[in-house]
Amino acid sequence: MDKITWPKVIFGTSGLGNLYVALPDEMKLSIVEECIKRSPGTVIFDSAGKYGAGLALEALGRSLEQLKVDPSQVLICNKLGWLRTALKTPEPTFEPGIWQNIEHDAVQKISYDGILECYEQGNKLLSSYHAALVSVHDPDEYLAASGNEQEYQQRYLDILDAYRALHELKQAGKVKSIGVGAKDWQTIARIAGDVKLDWVMIANSMTIHSHPAGLVDFMCKLERQGITIINSSVFNGGFLTGSAYYNYRLTDPVKDKALYDWRLQFNQLCIDYNIKPVEACVIFGLNAPGVSSIALNTTQAARVAQNVALPYSTIPDGFWREMENNGLIDSAYASSYL
Repeated sequence: MDKITWPKVIFGTSGLGNLYVALPDEMKLSIVEECIKRSPGTVIFDSAGKYGAGLALEALGRSLEQLKVDPSQVLICNKLGWLRTALKTPEPTFEPGIWQNIEHDAVQKISYDGILECYEQGNKLLSSYHAALVSVHDPDEYLAASGNEQEYQQRYLDILDAYRALHELKQAGKVKSIGVGAKDWQTIARIAGDVKLDWVMIANSMTIHSHPAGLVDFMCKLERQGITIINSSVFNGGFLTGSAYYNYRLTDPVKDKALYDWRLQFNQLCIDYNIKPVEACVIFGLNAPGVSSIALNTTQAARVAQNVALPYSTIPDGFWREMENNGLIDSAYASSYL
């Protein structure tokens, strides 16, 4: 069972890997410094070899060293499955256009040996620090890339082999905790049925806009089993707080009229009750069954304090009643917030 005390907010680090924008090193340092300063206890950073082809891990380790942070004061989660390689093309071959000004490429390696290679490389990039929390990165996407049913089944065996390697690391005392993170919660459910997990990170799935009954039942089951749940991407890729992207898909105001209508009503209720949409999203996501923590990412140091404070936002009961009455949240769910 997971013995880690999870803070209400864990810090995402994709911004340190130049997601969408290339941040200068001094800005990355200030973001990490604020995360350390604003955390009352052990700080947890969530990173991955895929973030900027290892740049996020590198920037995190370098920043922690410059700040002289005691390694015992931080826990680093490294989502494994992508290995840094030399850049031989004008831009990286993975997720083109997403990562800015990065000097390496990355290849996917999900297997027993591949995950161990990713783990070792990640610790080298972190320099004086190491990953104590590990998982397989986006197993749902790995499975979705299958060309046929036979390949799908082989890829699932690759994932199970990767977890075998992670459990050996834990048995050897090299890592503290093993988890899984994915956007497709049904993939998480399948893996949780075959692999002993300490935690799961659910992304884009349990939000104030979308909270399917099947997922709620699964989260209740995880809670009964004592498995920690981290809720991530509670803004549906930013759409709920103003972005044109819903779960990383560019929306169309005409074709996606229902989404825009929902957001318009949601925003109006937030105005009526003098609360911010981001507050409602976080409180809803944090109070979902079994959730211990919310993962939040920022590219601005000034927003770190805001993020840390979000779980303590006060939302009036009337807001949840009106959300229910207007059909904006499931009626079976509203009572949890009153």
